[in-house]
Amino acid sequence: MFKQTMQNGYTHKGESITLGAAMLNGEADSDCLVKLPLKTFNRHGLIAGATGTGKTKTLQLISEELSKKSVPVLVMDIKGDLSGLAMPGALNDKITERYQKLGLTWEAAGIPVEFLTLNNGKGTRLKATVSEFGPVLLSKILGLNETQSGFVSLLFKYCDDHELPLLDLKDLIKVVQFISNEGKAEIEKEYGKISTTSTGTILRKVIELQQQGGDVIFGEPSFDIADLMRIDNNGLGIVSVLRVNDLQDKPKLFSTFMLCLLAELYAKLPEEGDLDQPKLCLFIDEAHLIFNEASKALLDQIETVIKLIRSKGVGIFFITQNPTDVPAAVLSQLGLKVQHALRAFTAADRKSIKQSAENFPESEFYKVDEMLTQLGMGEALITGLNEKGIPTPLAATLLCSPSSRMNILSDEELDAICSKSAIARKYNQELDSHSAYEMLHERLEKAKLIEEEIPEKTSKPTSSTRKESSSLDDILSSPVSKQIARTAANVITRSLLGALGLTGSSRSKKKSSWF
Repeated sequence: MFKQTMQNGYTHKGESITLGAAMLNGEADSDCLVKLPLKTFNRHGLIAGATGTGKTKTLQLISEELSKKSVPVLVMDIKGDLSGLAMPGALNDKITERYQKLGLTWEAAGIPVEFLTLNNGKGTRLKATVSEFGPVLLSKILGLNETQSGFVSLLFKYCDDHELPLLDLKDLIKVVQFISNEGKAEIEKEYGKISTTSTGTILRKVIELQQQGGDVIFGEPSFDIADLMRIDNNGLGIVSVLRVNDLQDKPKLFSTFMLCLLAELYAKLPEEGDLDQPKLCLFIDEAHLIFNEASKALLDQIETVIKLIRSKGVGIFFITQNPTDVPAAVLSQLGLKVQHALRAFTAADRKSIKQSAENFPESEFYKVDEMLTQLGMGEALITGLNEKGIPTPLAATLLCSPSSRMNILSDEELDAICSKSAIARKYNQELDSHSAYEMLHERLEKAKLIEEEIPEKTSKPTSSTRKESSSLDDILSSPVSKQIARTAANVITRSLLGALGLTGSSRSKKKSSWF
């Protein structure tokens, strides 16, 4: 009965990926291989389990198998232990014993890897411009209310209308400062009244993001998501390993980047429907870093993207210690669940385990809540989707071992791979284009010079003026006349500020992304 159920549930017509063999009473059955159809990997997934139970090696295994099927992969390497994907592994007694139980043959193999970074570390740098974030996404990231979000949209509209490229946070801060002070009259004339309180709040929020290291992900050159979806000359999907092990203490920065990436993928990729295989699979390790710091608006945005992005051919997989780390609305969208062992040290742990057990299909072969505490290293409870989108039977699985190195690369090996990157030269150049910051600075400097010149031209009396009667001098020197003169000067200055052209810039002006 067990064998028949597993064979029926895990036999598929199209291309599939083998994760291991189903177990009953602690023994793996080599006739019951747990295979998942490739076409369902855009239905998202979860890899969960306590520390030391093998989550990272499962992530490594699935990444390898997807690459071998010509599916590009992006993995978040927060702990810094996934670089070994690039090198072949080494056979040992444990692997030999495991593969005898599985009835399979193990072969050492590395896969093509592109190392990425969000800072000045080793690898190709990832950046995006402020304009590419757009006003809606930026407002959600900053946690702004409806009024403040409306002002951010107005700010982007102003920059579009006046050809002020918003490339980095320096540009954004300069525009907010300008609109709050020197440019306030100009923008109120064009778009209506603005609140000083709102501009102050926005400025503080942007500076807070900047202090968390936001400058490293905003700017040029902007990363093209097409470079995440490459196939090498041997037909293997390139695995992009984003090394973010220094962002654990900057969760807001990490969630900002992830949401930007998801929004960019959703906005730019065309609708594909159901493909035979995904165009890209994205694995987010330590997923609680995204959800713990996210506001409700940010969570709503993530939930929306998760629901819709699968039709673009993108699968998203969260890796975390406990399924409860993932909000229920997101968890319900995850088709594949790979659950490693959980530990019951406290009453709260036991309650969490019972709750986790309820997320799995009912099984006549396992007591799920008990099984969750009895799984060994490299073992997991698995359920996925078949070609028709129907959940597969729950299978306690002895997992295959990765073919690549289950350890990190040396600095020398990492340098050698990074030096051969096909895209590093394209993105690792330093660019500081002529943008909003420089343009507004030039405006203010010109306006300052104009204000200094006006008193000089009006204060020097001509010979004919000196011959005028003293009564006219008295009138001109009166307080009322002086106020009229100051008002006229201010009007002239504001008119000149609005008329100043933006010349000398040969770069293309980037328009904002409104999504």
